[in-house]
Amino acid sequence: MSQIQRRQFDTLIIGAGGGGLRASLQLAAADVNVAVVSKVFPIRSHTVAAQGGVNAALANVINDNWHWHMFDTVKGGDYLGDQDAIEYMCRAAPKAVYELEHFGVPFSRLDNGKIYQRAFGGQSLNFGDGQAIRTCAAADRTGHAILHSLYQQNIRAKTHFFDEYFAVDLLKDNEGHVLGALVFNIQNGEVLVIEAKTTLLATGGAGQQFKNTTNALINTGDGMGMALRAGIPLQDLEFFQFHPTGVAGHGMLITEAARGEGGYLLNSENERFMERYAPSVKDLACRDVVSRAIMTELREGRGCGPNKDYVLLRLDHLGEEVVQKRLPGIRQTSITFLGIDPAKAPIPVSPTAHYMMGGIPTNRFGQVVVPVKDTPEEPVAGLYAAGECACVSVHGGNRLGGNSLLDILVFGRAAGNHIIEYLQENRYHRPMDESSVEAAMQRLQRWENPNPDGEPVAALRAELKQLMESHCSVYRTDEVLREGVEKIEQLAERIKNARIDDHSSVFNTAKVEALELENLMYVALATMHSAYARKESRGAHSRIDYPDRDDKNWMRHTLYSLEHGLDYKPVRTKPITVDSFPPKARTY
Repeated sequence: MSQIQRRQFDTLIIGAGGGGLRASLQLAAADVNVAVVSKVFPIRSHTVAAQGGVNAALANVINDNWHWHMFDTVKGGDYLGDQDAIEYMCRAAPKAVYELEHFGVPFSRLDNGKIYQRAFGGQSLNFGDGQAIRTCAAADRTGHAILHSLYQQNIRAKTHFFDEYFAVDLLKDNEGHVLGALVFNIQNGEVLVIEAKTTLLATGGAGQQFKNTTNALINTGDGMGMALRAGIPLQDLEFFQFHPTGVAGHGMLITEAARGEGGYLLNSENERFMERYAPSVKDLACRDVVSRAIMTELREGRGCGPNKDYVLLRLDHLGEEVVQKRLPGIRQTSITFLGIDPAKAPIPVSPTAHYMMGGIPTNRFGQVVVPVKDTPEEPVAGLYAAGECACVSVHGGNRLGGNSLLDILVFGRAAGNHIIEYLQENRYHRPMDESSVEAAMQRLQRWENPNPDGEPVAALRAELKQLMESHCSVYRTDEVLREGVEKIEQLAERIKNARIDDHSSVFNTAKVEALELENLMYVALATMHSAYARKESRGAHSRIDYPDRDDKNWMRHTLYSLEHGLDYKPVRTKPITVDSFPPKARTY
């Protein structure tokens, strides 16, 4: 192993989206020697695609407070969220937004100069009494504005970036301490061991496991795959949010802000059908509620188009000026991909795979936590996670729109702060475990050996995506999930014998895609097994055969590991300073 190049840093961050960059900025400001590894140029990370806004009870438009925001988040997550983490996030939200403003994020403005806020689904006043207006926005390109500002601040802070490097696996010692990661340079294939006292996973979600998704091609669950292989379970992966308004047949996101600005959904009978499913808030119900309503309309034959496979999102009544000012990105997307100007005609939309509520289990300080003996949450020394790849469980069974950008900012910062404390007590690098490096190298070199009899990676990936779409979509049943478990287990075996035809060193994207497929497969296995096991309907997990929420048996988090299969741990129902919100019927 001596020929492998090695570098040492205080902290290694894998992933350069909003969570990774907010953490690295916190660390760089404290003079921590930090490296950020990203498989794409940082401002191409998927945070750039977030559109609608970031939630914070600023009360710039109407009265608001963080406690109402907390209630909405607990209720929106169907009471599966951990209430201490939710309180922490909602309390920190205003400060997080003002920090962004000071970093240079060009928020849209109200006439009085304050940050513009819009209405979003599931947001209420006074614990469910009326529609809140708390989503802070930069037109419909909020993620784009945040990511660019964070990247520029990191350049100013002299953060060390390893752009277009792929992280293969975490490195651990026999005592379970995480020591860094093995990575390789996509440009020339050179392998590098990055030794770090602390490692933060901020690699985003795994929406690419589904055929129709709003997620970019890079969202392949790399951090979650690395965690599983390192013996860390994944939490609550059965809860996958399908965004109600993806461009029909294409999957690109049409932000919830379109409905927050006054847009509404129509079926083939020109009926505003959401009045049937959520009579008080209509089109601004939670995303899982709206997605199920659309799927019900389609199943009952009230879909639009020749195949009756979409509904219509109407914005033309808002007028061209409002559409162009508040939703310029959506307008351009619709014109480019559909030839439809939403200021003049409705957009065809249908539910599409969007966001993972589950992920690598963490506490509110960003520490990765695992069950040890009778303790449900014991921190893994030196390992942190933030963003969509993590599960602090602020989103529970269903995320509210506008809470994902807030999640990455608050817990990216919290992880950074805890890492600073950890480094003060752990000043020196632990000795590298060479067997861990060797195991990671073997996984990488497996793709460099010719295998003429193996199946091509692209065909297996297409099969995986179709399998997840068919067996683990918006509505689920025991029979369909059982068949899905059998098929995905078989597919996982076949992937062990997959092949790539390019064995060159320079920009070998075939090797990258093969490693990504392995990560996707691990995440899909966890998703399918967890969904099959949970015999209830809660949040985004909708079982036709178990239509009710079952708090007696299922008010608990799912944990799936490669070694032990399924396990469970309790939901943290006790907030930090306020009374808990006990479960009750979730109506809108």
